[in-house]
Amino acid sequence: MRRYGISVHDRELACAPFGSPEGQAYFGAMTAAANAAFANRQVITHRVREAFGAVFGRDPRELGLTVVYDVCHNTAKVERHLVDGQLLELVVHRKGATRAFGPGAPDVPEAYREIGQPVIIGGSMETGSALLVGTAAAMAETFGSTAHGAGRTMSRGEAKRRTRGETLLRDMEARGILVRAASRSGVAEEAGFAYKDLASVVEVLDRLGISRRVASLVPIGGVKG
Repeated sequence: MRRYGISVHDRELACAPFGSPEGQAYFGAMTAAANAAFANRQVITHRVREAFGAVFGRDPRELGLTVVYDVCHNTAKVERHLVDGQLLELVVHRKGATRAFGPGAPDVPEAYREIGQPVIIGGSMETGSALLVGTAAAMAETFGSTAHGAGRTMSRGEAKRRTRGETLLRDMEARGILVRAASRSGVAEEAGFAYKDLASVVEVLDRLGISRRVASLVPIGGVKG
């Protein structure tokens, strides 16, 4: 940053001109990571379809196993946004945030363009998730962004100190939530109490108008790597 005469107020942040070697290297790495994430989820989706097809003895296409929407929540993307009434090309870095483009945005797939981009807000393996939709207010206030999830209230280490994976697995199974995990400690660190209340987070986003509530999703199963 000193080389480019840039200073920032937060020591945890860094900045470089987009066209510089450092800026282009960073953008290339972020793009490659996003591509890997999309490809990974495509493979997971395919394997889930195969499993459902094997269990029900039917072609997965007959079961309606279609993807609603797939979006990353750690990206750097070149986008066009209004700034002080002027349309500018910007690099928008969403870290712990997700895109929430409103109705009419050309970057939204045609199937959703009239209503806005689907927004998936993750809760926890105990509380489920929520489906929202992007808004014009998000385009005006937050560069078309909203929260990506409920967010943690404590570290993974603290969560593991407060509960045991075996106990949590039994409790969730009693509530109709089946979990398959590589380790019991991995289950403990994802306990529901380690996250903010999903309903409260969604309520705030809806009240602010940067994404609008559509549906709540109740968990019945989880896979923890």
